[in-house]
Amino acid sequence: METIIIACPHCKSLNKLPKKDSYKKAICGKCKSNLLDNKPIAINNTEEFKKIVSNVNVPVIVDFWAVWCGPCQMFAPTFESVAKNYPLKANFLKVNTEEVPEVAAEFGIRSIPTIIALKESIEVDRVMGALPEFQFSMWADKIIE
Repeated sequence: METIIIACPHCKSLNKLPKKDSYKKAICGKCKSNLLDNKPIAINNTEEFKKIVSNVNVPVIVDFWAVWCGPCQMFAPTFESVAKNYPLKANFLKVNTEEVPEVAAEFGIRSIPTIIALKESIEVDRVMGALPEFQFSMWADKIIE
């Protein structure tokens, strides 16, 4: 049986589930939170980032941002709203470039916000700037579906 491996948006632990078209219920094995309640995962260090990106087998969409960045603050609700549309289909990560500069440097982030899409740890696309929700959703659809 084919499986998916996804990071819990609440506790960041990895969960292995059978691959289905739809789920009525999916609970994290560690924290018992609802995995269908998808939201961005705040990355606190390089190890967390690498653990998630190298182990999940769903697309990973990463928002590189900073607290002082006005466009980043404007885009944050859009990123969170779109993440809710893809439970068990993608992990959405937020990387503060000031707190985790090594990850930003690894991806050559020169302006923020920058959003990258990864599949199997490999960058497949990137957009820069605070996109409107409709445009970001269309971009995410292209990556995830």
